[in-house]
Amino acid sequence: MIATDEFLARLTRALHVSPPAVTSRGDDDLNPEHLWERPDAPPRPAAVLVPLVAHEAGLNVLLTLRTAHLSSHAGQIAFPGGKIDAADGGPVAAALREAEEETGLRPCFVEPLGFLDGYLTSTHYHVTPVVGLVRPGFVLKPEPSEVEAVFEVPLSFLMDPANMVKHSRMWQNRERFYYAMPYGERYIWGATAGMLKNLRDRVFAS
Repeated sequence: MIATDEFLARLTRALHVSPPAVTSRGDDDLNPEHLWERPDAPPRPAAVLVPLVAHEAGLNVLLTLRTAHLSSHAGQIAFPGGKIDAADGGPVAAALREAEEETGLRPCFVEPLGFLDGYLTSTHYHVTPVVGLVRPGFVLKPEPSEVEAVFEVPLSFLMDPANMVKHSRMWQNRERFYYAMPYGERYIWGATAGMLKNLRDRVFAS
């Protein structure tokens, strides 16, 4: 894994400076021959924060474990985020608002750096991933109705290609493949793993 300063320099060059207007990544990346039935309406806009916590020992990624009773993506590991409201004014404001609502992370601790590729989910959301550098000193207060736990994973683990695997499960009577990054008792998969792969691809291709 490269040093933090070099990684951040590469990251700055690799990220989009404005939100991508189209989706170039998504849940179908590994299933091009089995596209799901999509609604005629355009995908709903959403944003997530990809929080890189700057510790002296290196960068960590902050992730949430969603509660088991939610109507969608229950019990899954996710970036903090959600739908973009009209009052937000864009994906950065939405990602920061959702991160504070879900985890208690105050926006004053986050420096937005840029955007990953747009990501289309199987639930028909166009997700804009906002990468942010988080300085230490924040205090977390997870929203118990949405978030069971908030935890950090070393960026070095997530950027190591050896730690990303392809798994599958049956969905709508078809075997669908997806990326996964098991980390101890945590199972990072689906859209979250796909966005992390996009982060690695962009940084190390630049």
